[in-house]
Amino acid sequence: MAFFKKRRGDEDEEKAAGAPSTVLVAPERVPAARPPAKERPMALKREDEARMGELNALLGQGSEFEGKLSFEGTVRIDGKFTGEIRTNDTLVIGEGARVQAEIIAGSVMVNGEVQGNIMAKSLIELHQPAKVRGNLQAPTLSIEKGVMFEGTCKMETQAPAAAGKPALAAPPPIRREA
Repeated sequence: MAFFKKRRGDEDEEKAAGAPSTVLVAPERVPAARPPAKERPMALKREDEARMGELNALLGQGSEFEGKLSFEGTVRIDGKFTGEIRTNDTLVIGEGARVQAEIIAGSVMVNGEVQGNIMAKSLIELHQPAKVRGNLQAPTLSIEKGVMFEGTCKMETQAPAAAGKPALAAPPPIRREA
């Protein structure tokens, strides 16, 4: 038994002739199901993905968390976070994220909004459209064109806490004489 596909004009001719409107369609070849490809998180560049390895945790868009976060591996924040973040590994702040925190990490990549100080042992990267209000401290700092940064930055290889200095102290106030 053979199956045939009808052409578009055939239906009108059959209806006019009073023929039944049964349609037989030839089965199409369906490719074998493939396992789903591993998806990359939103707004993460290929270089960043290769450098940070596998993602261990995610605070997704629409999520809110308040408190202290410490972790190993790589964590990505796309939601709202308020508090303190400490790790020796990688923190990625996604494009839609809003973070109000003191951050101490191995490396930090920012695509969203951060209000608070960031101290990294190896690097801090600010990618467009990031908005950062706070002090930055890391031996390597990268700021893309179009990023909004308001604060101070200090680039040194040794963490100030290890040298007996306070971490990321605010600059002294400017005194005005009357």
